[in-house]
Amino acid sequence: MSLQFNSIALLLVILILLGVLSHNNSITISASVLLVVQQTFLIRYIPFLEKNGLNIGVIILTIGVLAPIVSGKVQLPNLSALLNWKMFLAIAVGALVAWLGGRGVVLMGNQPLLLTGLIIGTLLGVSFFGGIPVGPLIAAGILYLLVGAK
Repeated sequence: MSLQFNSIALLLVILILLGVLSHNNSITISASVLLVVQQTFLIRYIPFLEKNGLNIGVIILTIGVLAPIVSGKVQLPNLSALLNWKMFLAIAVGALVAWLGGRGVVLMGNQPLLLTGLIIGTLLGVSFFGGIPVGPLIAAGILYLLVGAK
């Protein structure tokens, strides 16, 4: 087996370095895994990751969000909490972000060139601004801006 030095491998190494420098394990681990996959016999699984990676990530994220409820660390809200204005706003923001995400998938399908800009912007946000590349947490961030941390 020999290493393939190409622009994609170089990009992944740069992302690994950015992840290490910015102390962002998500970028470091993701780019490292993809570099290993690209440089080994595992490259044949790239089409599977392209097709299913986003769905697998959303499933894992959803498990992580629901786990505190299942463990009992977070209680289900009672009726009065559901009628709170912050809860209505949380539901509205969650629905808006989900709708926007759906529109984003359509945009990426219709204009795949924009995907490069989206990736660069996401990486900049993750690497330098303490962001996390996930949808539900963005909804929580928007909600935080609207109602504060309380």
